[in-house]
Amino acid sequence: MTAADALFDHFGRIAAVSNAIGILQWDSDAMMPEGAAATRAESMAALSVIRHDLLTDPRLAEWLSAAQTAPAAGLWEQANLREIARILAVETAVPADLVAASSRAVSACEMQWRTARAAADFAMLRPALEEVLRLQREIGAAKGARLGVCPYDALLNDYEPGARSQRIDALFDDLGAFLPGFMDEVAVVQARRPQEAALSGPFATATQCSLGLEIMTAMGFDFSRGRLDISAHPFCGGADNDVRITTRYDENDFLGALLGIVHETGHALYEQGRPQRWIHQPVGQARGMSVHESQSLLMEMQVFRSRAGTAFLAPKLRAAFGRTGGGWSADALWRRFTRVQPGFIRIEADEVTYPAHIILRYRLEKALIGGDLSLADLPGAWNEGMRELLGIVPPDDRFGCLQDIHWPSGGWGYFPTYTLGAMTAAQMFDAACRAEPEILPGVAKGDFAPLTGWLHTHVHSLGSLYETDMLLTRATGRPLDAVVYKAHLRRRYIEEAV
Repeated sequence: MTAADALFDHFGRIAAVSNAIGILQWDSDAMMPEGAAATRAESMAALSVIRHDLLTDPRLAEWLSAAQTAPAAGLWEQANLREIARILAVETAVPADLVAASSRAVSACEMQWRTARAAADFAMLRPALEEVLRLQREIGAAKGARLGVCPYDALLNDYEPGARSQRIDALFDDLGAFLPGFMDEVAVVQARRPQEAALSGPFATATQCSLGLEIMTAMGFDFSRGRLDISAHPFCGGADNDVRITTRYDENDFLGALLGIVHETGHALYEQGRPQRWIHQPVGQARGMSVHESQSLLMEMQVFRSRAGTAFLAPKLRAAFGRTGGGWSADALWRRFTRVQPGFIRIEADEVTYPAHIILRYRLEKALIGGDLSLADLPGAWNEGMRELLGIVPPDDRFGCLQDIHWPSGGWGYFPTYTLGAMTAAQMFDAACRAEPEILPGVAKGDFAPLTGWLHTHVHSLGSLYETDMLLTRATGRPLDAVVYKAHLRRRYIEEAV
C-alpha cells in the first residue's frame, strides 16, 4: 500500500464516522424524543472525539508528505491531497477536549433554543449560547493562529474555504449600496399593479406533503437515496448516499413549506450528484457553502420564481388543492413570488430584501466573535439593525434573534454564504441559460433535465476538484461579483414587472 493509498483509506474511515454523526444529527432535529437529548449529546460528543482523533493521527502528516513527494498522480488524486492538506491544517489546531466540549455545548444549546424560541424569550437561551460562543471564540483563535487569520475568518474558512471577510465586506458593500435605491424603484413599480388576493386555506398538511414529493420527483430527487421529513427549521443533512431534507408545514400558508422543499431539494441534488468514485474522500465533497447555497437558491429563486417556473407550478397547485380562479394562475403566482415586502423572518423573505437579513447577521456575528458586541446586547442590536436595514422592528425575540438555529448549533461564519450563494446562483443560472437555450422552456413543461444536466456537469460531479473561484470561472467565465446578480434583480423586478 502506498502512502496515498493509506491516506485515502484512512479518510474513508473518517467519512464513515462523519456519516454516523450526520444521521444522528438529522434524527436529533427531526425525530428524537426530548428525553433522549442528554444521552444523544454524549453519543455525539464521543463520535466527534473519535473523528477528531482520526483527523489528528500522527501518521497522517507522514503519509501526506510521502504522497506529495511521490511521482505525480492524476488530477483527482492531486486535488484530494490538496484538500486533505487543507483539512489537516485546521483540524490539528483544535485539541480534542475543546472539540468534545463544543459538541456537548451545541447539543444542549440546540434543545434550549427550541424552548426559548417557542417562548419568544432570548434570556432563556442566553446562558447556553454564552457557552457556545465562548467555545467558538476558542476554536476560531486556535484555527486562526494556524492559518494566520483572525478568529472570525478562521470560522468562515470552515464553510467557505479560503474566504476572507475583507472580500465579503467589499461584495456586501457593493450590494448594500445598490439595494436601498433599488427597493425604492421596485416600490414604485409594484404600487402600479394590483395586490394579489390571499389564497384562502386551510391547506391540509398531507396534501402539501404529497405536492412536495411530486415536485421533488420532477426536479430529479432520488428517493432510493434520500427522504423528506419535518423539523422546526428546514435543512438538508444525513450522510453520503442517504440525503435527508426537512421542511415545516403551515395549514394556512402552503407556499412556505413548498418553497422550503424546493430550496432543500436544490441542496440535495448537489449531494446526490457528487462523484461516486470519490464520495468518501475530501475531493468528493461539495465545494464550500456558497456553492452549496447557490444550488438551493438557483432552484428556489432563479427557477421557481421565474415565469417558466410559475407556468410549471400553477397547474400543479390547482390540481393539488382543487382550486380555480385568477388567483391561481401562473401570472398571479409570479406576481405573488415577486412581491417585495420587508418582513421579520429570513427564510420567508423575498429575493430583494433577503440580502439585508444576511448583511445584518454577518455584521452581528463578526462583532460577537470579535468581542465588540455582548450577547446581552444582541436582541437590541438585532432590532436596531432591522430598523436601519429594512425599516421594521421585530415584535419579540421569536421574530428577531431567536429565529435561526445556526448560532445555537455552532454555525458561526455560515451566514454570509447565503448571499454569496444567491450571487453565485444568478451567475450560474445566467451561464447555464446562455449555454442551454432549452432550460427555461423545459422548466415550463416540467422537464428539468437540461438544467440539472448542466449543473451536474459543471458543479455536482466535480465535487471539490477545483477551488471555488476556479469552479465558478470555469462554469461562468468570471469570478464572483455582484454584476450579474444586480442585473437579474433589475430585470425581474423592474423590466419584467412593468
